[in-house]
Amino acid sequence: MDEAVPDLVERDLLGADGIGALLAACGGGSGGKGSGSAGGGAWAFTDDRKKKVSLGHTPQRIVAFTGTAAALHDFGADTHIVGVFGPAKLPNGKPDPQAGGLDVDKVTVIGNAYNQFNVEKYASLSPDLLITHMYEPGALWFVPDDRKDKIAQLAPSVALTASRTPLVKIIERYAELAGALGADLTAKRVTDAKARFEKASAELRAAAKASPVKVLACSGSADLFYASNPGINADLMYDTSLGVDLIVPDHLDKGGYFESLSWENANKYRADVLLLDNRTATLQPKDLASKPSWAQLPAVKAGQITPWSSEPRFSYEGATPLIEQLTEAIRGAKKVR
Repeated sequence: MDEAVPDLVERDLLGADGIGALLAACGGGSGGKGSGSAGGGAWAFTDDRKKKVSLGHTPQRIVAFTGTAAALHDFGADTHIVGVFGPAKLPNGKPDPQAGGLDVDKVTVIGNAYNQFNVEKYASLSPDLLITHMYEPGALWFVPDDRKDKIAQLAPSVALTASRTPLVKIIERYAELAGALGADLTAKRVTDAKARFEKASAELRAAAKASPVKVLACSGSADLFYASNPGINADLMYDTSLGVDLIVPDHLDKGGYFESLSWENANKYRADVLLLDNRTATLQPKDLASKPSWAQLPAVKAGQITPWSSEPRFSYEGATPLIEQLTEAIRGAKKVR
């Protein structure tokens, strides 16, 4: 990871103790075009770093970031995933939402949070490929800098961009990778999921046109209120392309992912609807209820708050419920400004 990424992750880790904030998507680029082969012979895939990974066979022992593994699962490419790193299990032992439909009890968790990547456990899995997101150019998501060289010696890696690119484009890249790994992209589950995604997208476009309310994507911590930038987050970029009027913060923090506001200034952007980061590491409405400035926000008073998965799952199956949820919120919202 480059130096900008751990700062964001560290803030999220603090959020696990009630102090953290938005683990915002760290920007990447659209990257290079990929190619892959899932035949019985040699295998190759070009990732979004424009790096070509070549193996003598289709990968049989894959270790992936949890959200990456979950997306591949949705495309039917999880058969050979033997381990994951990143949020996989909640304190009560249940799967973390980022795991989606992936059965985390059937894989080895080599680190459940940032900086918990256990190199020895990773090595014991005899991996032949590591797959993860790339939010910053060249940076492997949730692969700690102080161990990245050792990790790189154990298996080649594939990184797919996860921000600064519209959601649908990233999903298409994950489909491409899944196909290269042997998934049947014509399977009914995949085609049905894509059809539902397209239908949901059309419905969000119609809702945004019929109800032109202002929406703010945000995250709450004990000390700060974060207004997210729809110009970087892949899902928000896509929502904007469908006509959703998302507020763009005008004083972004370094990196451009969000604006940090003190709670006294939480009302800087007078949104009709709040998209509130719903990850377990961030504060939820029940946690924020005691903050007077939160309670005074017009959207809060109107009850116009809807959950936001700020780290979306890059598959049709994973993204569609988020689009449908936003559509429902916009349809039922009224202007409160």
